[in-house]
Amino acid sequence: MKQKKVKVLIVDDSLLIRSLLSAVINEDPRLEVVATANDPFDAREKIKHWIPDVITLDIEMPKMNGIAFLKNLMRLRPMPVVMISTLTQAGAPATLEALALGAVDYVAKPHSDNPQALAHYGKAVCEKIYWASKANIANLAPTALTALEAPQKTAIGALKSGFLCAIGASTGGTEAIKVVVSQLPYDAPPIVIAQHIPAAFSQSFARRVNGCSAMTVHEAEHQQPIERGHVYLAPGSAHLLVKRMGAGYCCHLDTGPEVNRHKPSVEPLFDSGSEAADKHFMAVMLTGMGADGAAAMRRAKDRGGYTVVQNEQTSVVWGMPGAAFKLGAACQVLALEKISSAIMRQSLR
Repeated sequence: MKQKKVKVLIVDDSLLIRSLLSAVINEDPRLEVVATANDPFDAREKIKHWIPDVITLDIEMPKMNGIAFLKNLMRLRPMPVVMISTLTQAGAPATLEALALGAVDYVAKPHSDNPQALAHYGKAVCEKIYWASKANIANLAPTALTALEAPQKTAIGALKSGFLCAIGASTGGTEAIKVVVSQLPYDAPPIVIAQHIPAAFSQSFARRVNGCSAMTVHEAEHQQPIERGHVYLAPGSAHLLVKRMGAGYCCHLDTGPEVNRHKPSVEPLFDSGSEAADKHFMAVMLTGMGADGAAAMRRAKDRGGYTVVQNEQTSVVWGMPGAAFKLGAACQVLALEKISSAIMRQSLR
């Protein structure tokens, strides 16, 4: 039986961008551009007519910007949306806001007509659109984060000596990470995170998570000590590794090649964390497409570490957690809202 193609609507005010995106998307046998729209008002009519499976949406447009349109869309007719974003520090806040409002993912605007570069770009765009079509959009509604109480004046208790938790995430991960970190107390055990994110976005993302957390959230720096009450996010330009430093640990940034087509990758974070902390290591795999980190999670479990994967029901995309589960890498499968409690249970003596 012939597989039904994913119907895509492109919304962008630039004719050149609409043409380029149409060309690369229609090259993929799984996808089909059914229509294009030059502004959100045009898009409304075409959504009604074509009932697309996925929309690609520009942020900066005349008449109504992409953020305002996305807000209305997710309230009235939720569907998978991939933002077409400028991957710069200036573009980061709007893109992160779009993810918080319910967009599944984002891709860069095409900036080259070189055939080789365009082929590489097209493959990345198509993969994100295809996975967006499979996203659990019920989990994309703006997260109702529980208001944080004032930081506790007394310590939560004695942590296991050398305890360290590492988190890996991709598609849907920016919001999932906020949920986990926001529920941890100010003196929680140290957390290191690899989220698939471009270099221009990671600093803005660290600031956003810090704003909803009792812990202190950093974009990780090379040789930065890893301490209790702190969260360290891999910069988008490097792999974050954990190294021993005296009786504790420090961040080590590796600017080498991509691992599993990602930088930062979850694989080196989990492997280095497991090697450094051994049985005092905990690995958590959150929502994301692909399988990055699954094999490393299995190795961490075999070494005696504790491993948790987010369940399918609360994941936006059960790719990475599903791959880890299928490898037998999970000690426990948990709903997103229960992961913070699991971290605290494992960390205390």
